[in-house]
Amino acid sequence: MLKLKTSINNSYKISALIFDLDGTLVDSNLNFSEIKSQLGCPEEVDLLEYVERLPLKLKQEAIDYIQSHELADAKTSRWLPWAKEFVSNIKAINIPMAIVTRNYSSAAALKVKNNEIPIDLIITREDAPPKPNPTALLDIAKSWVINPNEILYVGDYLYDVQAAINANMHSCLYSPSAQQDYQHLASINVECLSELWSHLSEDH
Repeated sequence: MLKLKTSINNSYKISALIFDLDGTLVDSNLNFSEIKSQLGCPEEVDLLEYVERLPLKLKQEAIDYIQSHELADAKTSRWLPWAKEFVSNIKAINIPMAIVTRNYSSAAALKVKNNEIPIDLIITREDAPPKPNPTALLDIAKSWVINPNEILYVGDYLYDVQAAINANMHSCLYSPSAQQDYQHLASINVECLSELWSHLSEDH
C-alpha cells in the first residue's frame, strides 16, 4: 500500500492506480478540433456523444473516420517524459495498475504494445461507457476487491477528474503545460509524473 501526500498536507491510502492513456502515459497528435469539424460536430459538444446520436449510416462512417485517425496516431505514439519510470516504479512494488481510456481498442492495444507498457488490464470505450462515466473504474475496483477510495486515477483532462469523483476515487491531474480552470477538483495536480512519485511513499 502507498500513502499519497498532497500539497495541502492531506494524506490518502493508495492500494492501486488507474491511468488514462493519451496525454498521460503516451503522447498523442490527434487533432480533435479538425476531426469535429470534418464530422460537423460543434466544438463544445463531446465527440463520442455526438457520434452516438447520428443516424446509423452516418454513425458508422464517423466511427470509421475516427478510428482511422486513432490508428494512425497509435503508430507514432511514444512514452511521455518520466511516465515509463513511474510505471516501472509502481510495478516494482507490486501495486495493481490498469488503464481506462476513451480510445478505440485496437489503437490502445497498439500503443501499449509498441511502447511495451507493462499494464495488462486495459478498458476502452468498447468495453464500458466512456469517461466521465465511472463504470469502468468501479468495475476494476470490484475485480481487484479494493475499495474505490483507496485507488488513485491519473489523467490529463476534466473527464478523468470527473470519472474519479464519480467513482469515489482520488485523482491526479497531470498538466505539464498549462493551469486548468478545473484543477481544483483533483486531489493533486502535477506537471510531471516524477512529481507525483515524490508525493507517494510506501505505507507499511
